[in-house]
Amino acid sequence: MSTIGVRDLARHASSIISELEQTREPALITRRGRPVAYMLPVDSEQFEDFVLAHAPEFVEGMAAADAELAAGETTSLTEARRQLEDAS
Repeated sequence: MSTIGVRDLARHASSIISELEQTREPALITRRGRPVAYMLPVDSEQFEDFVLAHAPEFVEGMAAADAELAAGETTSLTEARRQLEDAS
């Protein structure tokens, strides 16, 4: 893992990002020698999952779904299909 100062990142962003893409290695960004950020190469296949997993709306929805499941407030797939067929 490389360590890059904020000033170097500002001056050489394009080449630093190119290196990150090529090496697939993360980089630690520092300001005055202290860590402030972490750059990771993006795997395009996993990017959507990463964004969804960190989106507040998704996280809240998953927590609500978990609570409903724990409280027994869910419907089985079989029951949901039956209800849809009955409504038709």
